[in-house]
Amino acid sequence: MSYCRWSSDNWRCDLYCYEDVSGGITTHVASNRVVGEVPEALLSLLLNGKSEEFLVAHRKQMAFLETAKREIIGLPYDGESFNDPDYQSFLERLVYLREVGYNFPDHVIEEVKEDIVRETQETSWRSFRLG
Repeated sequence: MSYCRWSSDNWRCDLYCYEDVSGGITTHVASNRVVGEVPEALLSLLLNGKSEEFLVAHRKQMAFLETAKREIIGLPYDGESFNDPDYQSFLERLVYLREVGYNFPDHVIEEVKEDIVRETQETSWRSFRLG
């Protein structure tokens, strides 16, 4: 499962975060950002049956990204990758990366908090059943 990708928030996301098949949660930090406003290709167009409009918008978006200038982010963890063993460690890393100045969608922190609660409840239920 992916929490966010470079394309999240219309290509303004500095992180790519996902549950790693080899264990833990992996975070890749971008080393650069797109300069300028990326044309939006809203998924809501697809959901409302406007697939042709979405395809036109998506083509504009991809054309912009192909030639877009990029600038170095210039923060301490540019280009680095991390693997956190659990959701709590991952949450702490996200909060820290946000404080340092990296961009990612607000919903990511909320999703991780929900995963922490879910994991705690599952662990409690297993302990209860085994106890």
